[in-house]
Amino acid sequence: MRKYFLILLFFIATLCSAQITVKLQAPNQAEVGDRIRISYVVNTNDVEDFQVKDFPGFRVLYGPSTSSQSSFSMVNGKTTHNSSITFTYMVQPTEEGVLEIPSAVAIVKGKSYSSKTGQIEVLPSSNTSTNNSSGNNNEQEEPVDEQPQRSNKSSIGDKDLYIDVTASKTSVYEQEAVLLTYKLYTLVNIQQLSGEMPELDGYHVQEIDSKAQMSLKYERINGRNYGTAVWRQYVIYPQKTGKLTVPPIEFEAQIEIHNTSMDPFDIFFGGGSLSQLVQKKIKTPSVDIDVKALPSPRPENFNGAVGSYQITGSLTPQQLNANDATTLRLVVNGVGNMKLMKSPIVKFPKDFEVYDPKKDDKTVHTAQGAKGSVIYDYIVVPRHGGKYNIPPVEFCYFDTDKQSYQTLKTDSFQISVAKAVNESHVSSNAQEDLKVLGNDIHFIKLDKFQVDDSDNTFFTSSTYKLIYIILLLVFIVVSMIFQRYIKASSNHARNKVKKAGKAANKRLRLAEKLMHERNSEQFYDEVMKALLGYAGDKLNIRTADLNKENVKKALIKKNVDAEVIDNYLDIVAQCEFARFAPGDPAAMMDKIFTEASEAINKLDSIIK
Repeated sequence: MRKYFLILLFFIATLCSAQITVKLQAPNQAEVGDRIRISYVVNTNDVEDFQVKDFPGFRVLYGPSTSSQSSFSMVNGKTTHNSSITFTYMVQPTEEGVLEIPSAVAIVKGKSYSSKTGQIEVLPSSNTSTNNSSGNNNEQEEPVDEQPQRSNKSSIGDKDLYIDVTASKTSVYEQEAVLLTYKLYTLVNIQQLSGEMPELDGYHVQEIDSKAQMSLKYERINGRNYGTAVWRQYVIYPQKTGKLTVPPIEFEAQIEIHNTSMDPFDIFFGGGSLSQLVQKKIKTPSVDIDVKALPSPRPENFNGAVGSYQITGSLTPQQLNANDATTLRLVVNGVGNMKLMKSPIVKFPKDFEVYDPKKDDKTVHTAQGAKGSVIYDYIVVPRHGGKYNIPPVEFCYFDTDKQSYQTLKTDSFQISVAKAVNESHVSSNAQEDLKVLGNDIHFIKLDKFQVDDSDNTFFTSSTYKLIYIILLLVFIVVSMIFQRYIKASSNHARNKVKKAGKAANKRLRLAEKLMHERNSEQFYDEVMKALLGYAGDKLNIRTADLNKENVKKALIKKNVDAEVIDNYLDIVAQCEFARFAPGDPAAMMDKIFTEASEAINKLDSIIK
């Protein structure tokens, strides 16, 4: 019976693992006349037939082309086999608007499996005016793009590449959050962009981490399709009133342009390049913020909080003995300047020993300000028995929506304290309720005592000599172990240098596999890891210090030519930006893979 049960489980697992899917892969945006790759991936090679309806609004340039992939893996003695086949079409949008990408149907072992339909937003071509004179459709397959043909940075105009800044509010109260958004607009191929917010006088600044979600998309502006992306976002909290100015930020861009002045024969024989990198500085506009003072008079219990909040409280335990501790916890939830507000004031009974509150910040930076909760724990120790009442805790804040001060209150807290076992009263005419606190002070014993004048002290005993010898032996052993550790660390560093090339080649093989799978994002990540990882292993740079600046400094110390260094770091920069580049990022994968392999091999031949 057990045998049949296992066979049934195996059969069910086989059916689950053999579920067939057809996935559509296509970009979200394009221009009229762009070449677009549309792929349908079937997770099996057993496809008997494949059909796709017409592509309305598109001209099919070619397709379907097919590519298949198979992989085997063994984990704990269990072998798994994965395979897939990809059907790719190259199409060209012929009209504007939101066009539908049809679903595909794959026939596998007599059964039909369909993909979902998709949509793509098609914008007018930026070069429509240049192509109107010709009725030849072939000219539209490769639209004229004058910008990449420029060969000097002065020809890249301010309208070809710029960063604009917008403020969520320009008139706010003191301590009210303002979101600054720096947005990139580009018509050129940016390889690298750097720039940081300067120190601001009169503001508290927090950056919102938006890089992980950053991606370029088209926007139609004045008849041209710009690649746009939110580059930086900052939340600022004005700390003083009046007209405050956020100064311009200066960014430095590295741009790839086509080199049309180069002789084709020089390029063919390795004497030049079809493209070159130029530097251009971009300066953002300044922003003026009108900061109003908070209304007067301010309530006495106002603690500086500005935004929208709630407060709750709890006391644990509520029954305890004198000289034991209890904790009053206050939780403030909301959004605003939570990282800048002060802790609430609690009115404890006079004979309670109170410690400074412990603050636990559980907020995150958002466009509206810090959002989440802040927990305040007040640890107190009642010294006397009795029943006590802790009055409600007040929390006063300025509500930016209502533009007025609001006061929140918790419930009151009741606490029952039993007398300590050794608690005793000390009568006094000046202070009747003064009590001796436990065993804080003990009576001093007045009996006479004698000093041992014996000559047989510990430092002359055999026990002391034995301990001395043992400590000396321990010191020798520890020294020997430490020397072996240093030697082992040195050997590990040498092995790491020797195996740098193997580790890089392993990552490049994985990157090549991802390239065939058209997984562009993971491909570029893996190529970057191969480049930086190789440099780190070869140059003995710690992982925590592994960045382009430190790699450049280490290569300069190794007397590597500046041209080789720049080429190596340029490929890293291309990988950083390629994931967010407009259009089809997969088209650059083969070029970057080849350049990365050559760069690692060249560096390996220089550094021994």
